Amino acid sequence: MEVKPIEIVSELRGQISRLISLYQDLKLEKEKLVLEKMELLERVESLSKENEEFKHQYDTLKLAKTFAGNTGDSQQAKNKISQIVREIDKCIALLNK
Repeated sequence: MEVKPIEIVSELRGQISRLISLYQDLKLEKEKLVLEKMELLERVESLSKENEEFKHQYDTLKLAKTFAGNTGDSQQAKNKISQIVREIDKCIALLNK
């Protein structure tokens, strides 16, 4: 049985059409995934900032509790104050440059 050139061309056109359709579908899926990735990166950044804020609040509360009454923790409070003073000194030194 002989295959006619018209049949070959017709079959090739069908395959090319399917490939183009698949390409377009994959391209749309890629665009959706890129958008989803961007949203997730923004969410990670937002959660990271929120985490830093919570850490700062925790440290502040811990310091406040130390000042609130436990005399045994006075050394810890002094160390924390010294650390804060050193950080302020570093900031002042950077500003003076």
